[in-house]
Amino acid sequence: MSVERTTAAGGMETSYGFRKVGAGEKQPLVNDVFHKVANRYDLMNDLMSAGLHRLWKDAMVAWLTPPKRPGWKVLDVAGGTGDIAFRIVEASQRQAHATVLDINGSMLSVGRDRAEKLGLAANTDFVEANAEALPFEDDTFDAYTIAFGIRNVPRIEVALAEAYRVLKRGGRFLCLEFSEVEMPLLDKAYESWSFNAIPRIGKAVTGDGEPYSYLVESIRKFPNQQNFASMIARAGFDRVTFRNYSGGIAALHSGWKL
Repeated sequence: MSVERTTAAGGMETSYGFRKVGAGEKQPLVNDVFHKVANRYDLMNDLMSAGLHRLWKDAMVAWLTPPKRPGWKVLDVAGGTGDIAFRIVEASQRQAHATVLDINGSMLSVGRDRAEKLGLAANTDFVEANAEALPFEDDTFDAYTIAFGIRNVPRIEVALAEAYRVLKRGGRFLCLEFSEVEMPLLDKAYESWSFNAIPRIGKAVTGDGEPYSYLVESIRKFPNQQNFASMIARAGFDRVTFRNYSGGIAALHSGWKL
């Protein structure tokens, strides 16, 4: 692939996969993708990660280590189906409260239904809003999590600034995202799988391969581990680190508001 990743200097705001779009055009296009795949979102992640996303999410929650005490609050952004939020609440022995925020109402509808079925409605609430303009006061949350969502935000640096703003002093930022494979043989195999197999499987499963083509392309455009760490630090976070999973197919970035 000759397409270059964007850097810490930006570029995702005008990148809809490999297509360059005008300012303000990306968000409606991304919204349409997630309206189409909302009911198959977890299946989509299974397809894109060969099921590994479940282990990565468990590792994310383990690194967060939510305390088993009431009053601890987490904001899970772009987490409409509740996958991360429910894991966090369960890890806290149902003491934590999770606010799930997503710009996409279809995704939130799936999450609300799941919360009811799992008996977690009292521990979760669902908010339809934009990651670039969070409807919360400063210093509200103990943690901010986002999994496989940041690359779909047009202005990532604005979303990071908002994350910093709504976290309490001492709060934790955690972002799980597909990243740059760092193993020479794995990267070729993964790229071939991503661009050739995933859109075809997506079309077979859902009848529409286009959303999957976008999602694969958006992974390829997203800043690599070091560049994204630089963006997090530039937003004001301290002690920024990351962990690679499965050779860099995914990376988990951490930062603190100190």
